[in-house]
Amino acid sequence: MPVESGNSAAARQAKQKRKSHSLSIRRTNSTEQERSGLQREMLEGQDSKLPLSLRSNLLDLFSQIEREFENLYIENLELRREIETLNDRLAADGQTFEGADLAKGALKTKASHSTSQLSQKLKTTYKASTSKPRSNSCHARVGGTRNFSVTGWELWGGDSWIVSSFKATTSRAICQLVREYVGHRDGIWDLSVTRTQPVVLGTASADHTAMLWSIETGKCLLKYLGHQGSVNSIKFHPTEQMALTASGDQTAHIWRYMVQLPTPQPVADMSQTPCEDDVDFSDKDEADGEVEGPNDCPSVRVATTTLRSHQGVVIAADWLVGGKQVVTASWDRAANLYDVETSELVHSLTGHDQELTHCCTHPTQRLVVTSSRDTTFRLWDFRDPSIHSVNVFQGHTDTVTSAVFTVGDNVVSGSDDRTVKVWDLKNMRSPIATIRTDSAVNRISVSVNQKIIALPHDNRQVRLFDMSGVRLARLPRTNRQGHRRMVCCSAWCEDNASCNLFSCGFDRQAIGWNINITALLQEK
Repeated sequence: MPVESGNSAAARQAKQKRKSHSLSIRRTNSTEQERSGLQREMLEGQDSKLPLSLRSNLLDLFSQIEREFENLYIENLELRREIETLNDRLAADGQTFEGADLAKGALKTKASHSTSQLSQKLKTTYKASTSKPRSNSCHARVGGTRNFSVTGWELWGGDSWIVSSFKATTSRAICQLVREYVGHRDGIWDLSVTRTQPVVLGTASADHTAMLWSIETGKCLLKYLGHQGSVNSIKFHPTEQMALTASGDQTAHIWRYMVQLPTPQPVADMSQTPCEDDVDFSDKDEADGEVEGPNDCPSVRVATTTLRSHQGVVIAADWLVGGKQVVTASWDRAANLYDVETSELVHSLTGHDQELTHCCTHPTQRLVVTSSRDTTFRLWDFRDPSIHSVNVFQGHTDTVTSAVFTVGDNVVSGSDDRTVKVWDLKNMRSPIATIRTDSAVNRISVSVNQKIIALPHDNRQVRLFDMSGVRLARLPRTNRQGHRRMVCCSAWCEDNASCNLFSCGFDRQAIGWNINITALLQEK
C-alpha cells in the first residue's frame, strides 16, 4: 500500500482548512442581512435624541467597518496557515524560513490601504456631524471610533509575529516632549502660534471652541465661544492681536484678544527620548474619559467681523500678506477672498470639482494655494491687482489634505495617498522630491529657517523630513507620551526656546516638543 508523502499530506490539510474557512465566509454572508435587520429593529426600539436617519447612517458605516475587519481577520488566518504549511515543507527539506518576513509586507499593505480609506470616511463623517449645533448629541457614538487606525492596530496586534515596526535608520538627534496642553472636550483639528508679542499657542477644536495657551506653562489664557459648530482652523494676524477662525457653522470669524502671560514655571525634568520607532503594544486611550476644561479661563463670545458667503462647512482660513485681506476654503467647493475692513467679498475662487480641504497664503507675496478632495491643488496669483491667474496641479492620487508655502520658492503638498511632494514655484510641472509614507498625511508645516517638514499622520505618528525627502526623525510615541489618536496638524515656532514644534490630534490635546535641530541636521 503506497504511503502518502509528508508534503502531500500537508498540502491536503491546508486545502481542507481553506475550504472550511470558505464555508464559514458563506455562512457569515448569508446571515448578514438578517443580522442587519435585527440591529435596525433594536435601534428603532432604543431611546435616543438622534434622528432615525442619522442613526441608520451611523449603523451602516459601522457595519462596513465590521465586515472589513471580518474579511481581514479571515485572510490573516488563511495566510498564516499557508505560511505554516510552507515552513513545514521547508523544514522537511532541511531548510528554515521566517514566515513573518514572507507575509508581513503584503499583509500590512492590504491592511493599511483598507484602514486609510475607512479612516477618511470617519473623519469626513465626524466633521460633517459637528458642523451644526445639534451634532453634540451624536458625539458619544461617533467619538468612540474616530481613529480607525487604533482599532486596526488591535486587529494585527494579536499576532505579534506578523506585526512589524519596520524600524528605519535610528537617529541620535533628541526629540523631547516638553508640555501637554489639555482642556478641550473634543478633538483638535488645527493649531497655530502668534506672530506678535505676546507669543501664545492657539488651538481649534471640534468642541466648538478655540483656545489660547501659554506656551511655557500650559495654562489656558483665553477661550473663544463665538462659533456654533466645529472650529476647523485658527490663524493669527501678522502684526495685530487678532485671530481668524473657520467653522462648520459656515462662517469665518475675526476676533480680537488680549492675554496676560503667567509667570513661567520650571520645566519638568523629563527624560530625553531618542527618535526611534518604539513599538507600542498598548492601545489604552487615556483621553477617552471626560476632560475637565479650564473653568477660570476668560472667554470672548462676540466676533469683531463675521464672514458669511459660503454654503457649506468652512474648513480653513488664512491671512494674506499685510493682513488686510483673508481667504477662506469651504466644502461648497469655493474659496473666498474678503476685505477685512469692510467684510465684503472681493473674489470667489471656483474651479475645484470637490470639497476644499485647506488653504494657505504665501508669507511675502500675494499668492494663495487651495487643496481639495478632487486630488488637485490650485495656485492663485493676486500680485497683479487687475487680474488673477490660476494654475492646477495634479500630482496626487487621493485627497490633497494640505499644501503650504515655504519662505523660498517652494510648495509642499500632503495627501491621503500617503505621499508628500515638494514643488518648485518656478517650474511646477513635476515635483522635485517625493516622500512616501505608510499612513495618510494631514496638515503639514515647514520650518522657516531650516525648512524641515513635519508630517502628522493618521496612525498617531509625527515624522520629520528635509526638503529633499530624507527622513530625519520620528517623534517619540510610547505608552507614556505622544499622541494616542490621529494627529491632525503640526506647527513650527523656531524662535521659542522651550518648544519649537507643536502637534495636535483627536486625543483632545496639543503637545509642545523641543527638537534639537542642530543635532538633527548633523545626523543628516
